Parts: sequence; structure tokens; C-alpha cells
Amino acid sequence: MKRINSISNFSTTEKTFVTIGTFDGVHFGHQQILKKLVAEAKNAGKKSVLLTFFPHPRMVLQKNAKIALINTIDERANLLEKIGLDYLIIHPFSEEFSKTTALEFVENILVKKFHISKLIIGYDHHFGKNREGNIAQLTAYSKQYNFTVEEIPAQDIDNVSVSSTKIRTALNNGNLATANHFLGYPFMLNGKVENGKQLGGKIGFPTANIAIKESYKLIPKTGVYVVKANINNKVVFGMMNIGYRPTINGNHQTIEVHFFDFDKNIYQKHITVQLLYFLRDEQKFNSIEALTLQLKKDEQLARNYISKKLEISN
Repeated sequence: MKRINSISNFSTTEKTFVTIGTFDGVHFGHQQILKKLVAEAKNAGKKSVLLTFFPHPRMVLQKNAKIALINTIDERANLLEKIGLDYLIIHPFSEEFSKTTALEFVENILVKKFHISKLIIGYDHHFGKNREGNIAQLTAYSKQYNFTVEEIPAQDIDNVSVSSTKIRTALNNGNLATANHFLGYPFMLNGKVENGKQLGGKIGFPTANIAIKESYKLIPKTGVYVVKANINNKVVFGMMNIGYRPTINGNHQTIEVHFFDFDKNIYQKHITVQLLYFLRDEQKFNSIEALTLQLKKDEQLARNYISKKLEISN
């Protein structure tokens, strides 16, 4: 997959099959659209193109509305690469670009720039200035400019329509099982390991403090999670706390991971942590001793969960 930053940097003489969208989460529903795009493009001898946008349009057009995204742009690109696209075009979304009319978008981008042969889009897709473009307009334009349009119906899992909004809600509520089910992979956090206050090490639970630089990245509900990471090509399990450390009167949110059976120095290393299971809510304890006792219980529960998961996979 070739990653291209901006439509203006893309050039081809070949016909393309295209899909468009933010694809935050690259969830199960997105994957159905993208796999169909890739397969049909290959069968037709055409190139597959995904046009996505960053920043997210709502971050530009609704500046007062706080939006937290399931993926950072790099996470999204990495997930998309696994699907087998020929081209990923990440176009900088701006207020100026938002004024592009539906006709201008079709004529100048899809037809002249992409040499489009087929457009595959998700259910209820809108595009162009004020989201004026819809499936009816696209169908009309497709006849005028000689390309085909296919709309994919809403994808259902267990009779529940999959959407990025529902996944965000599940993560915010601590419903990790539902979020991971809809995503089709474990939700992840990426960041650099930074120095903390070393309290964990003093009570027998040394932690890696994960600093996430992207302010728009969704941080799930506070609490304790079972996690997995790949460090130096080795799979390592552990438990992670997202929260404010109320027992020691913490005043800002931290993300701290205690890895099991692991004692390597990973300070300043960039790691990806996959969230597997939500253990419990964050709570305030009356003493450090009470906190330590609970952490031991958490570790046992986490290890039991990991053992069962490994037995099932084997």
C-alpha cells in the first residue's frame, strides 16, 4: 500500500476503484467495504484507492465539539495497510476544502484525478459542501461521467448496526468486550514510556507510564484492564490502570502498565498496548497496604484470564 498525503500528490493514468470516508476504528463494517473494494479492483485489473481525511472533519467544522477518535492517524494507516489497498490518500481537511461542492468533488477529484471506474461507499454516505451529495446525486453523476456506484448496506453484528459512535460509547462505558467485538481486533493505545514517580516499584508493582501525544485519541473509561504488548518481538501480558490514582491524591490522569514476568528497561521506548479485558473500576483505598492487596488480587484475576485465553487459542 502506498500512503500519500494530499490529493494533489496523487497521480495515476490507470482506472481506479474508490471508497471515501474517515474510517475511524477501521471496524468490522469498514472492513467489509474495504475487502470488497480490494477484491473487486483486483478482479477488474484496476487499482484500489481509499480517500480519507485528517483532521477529522468535525474537528475542523465543529471546533467547540470535543471529539475523541478510536485511532490516531498512524494507527488507522497501519490497520488499513493489512487490508491490501493499493493507495491510501490522507487529505488534509480544512474549511476551504469543506466548501468543495458535490459536483466539483466528482468532476475534479474522482473523475479527473482518480480516473474512477467504480465508487463503493457505505450506507447513507454524504459528501461535498454542507454534505449536499448523496447516493441519488452520485448515481446521477456516475451516468454523466461513466463510472458505477455501489452502496453497501449497514453491516450488522448480532442484529446491532456497527458504527464508530457505538464503539466510542462502549469504550467510554468500560464495555471493552463490545468495543473489541465490533472492531474485530483489540482496542489499542500507542505511546512512549516515560518516567513516573516510581511508587509502583516500591510496592512490588513497577509500571511503565505511557504518554500519548495525540490529544484527540480516545482514552477509555478509568479502571484496570488486562493488556498485551509486543516488546522487542516478545509478547508480554500485564495489567493497566487508567486513572487519577485517588489513593495518593493524584491530580491528573495517567496510564500505567505493570507487565508480568518482565524486567527490561523500556524507558523512552514507543510501545503499543492492546486492551483485552476490563477488570474493575478505579477506586480509592484507605491505605497503600490496601491498594497493594487489591493489586495482588487484580494480578491473579488477570493471570487467570490470560491462561484461559491461551488455552482456547491452543
